[in-house]
Amino acid sequence: MARSNRTLVPDAKNGLSKFKNEVASELGVHLKEYNGDITAREAGSIGGEMVKRMVEQYENNIK
Repeated sequence: MARSNRTLVPDAKNGLSKFKNEVASELGVHLKEYNGDITAREAGSIGGEMVKRMVEQYENNIK
């Protein structure tokens, strides 16, 4: 099955980018336009925290 990177919800890209920057800032990771110099641990921490918060929000919304 071929994968596609097309955006299904155009506003989602900007929202996720803003969310990523907020989480990174709270974790003390400074993101720039090019982030190839951050460590895998830093990138994983940002992604993991984003997922954690999205799951928490979903769980709160279904209650």
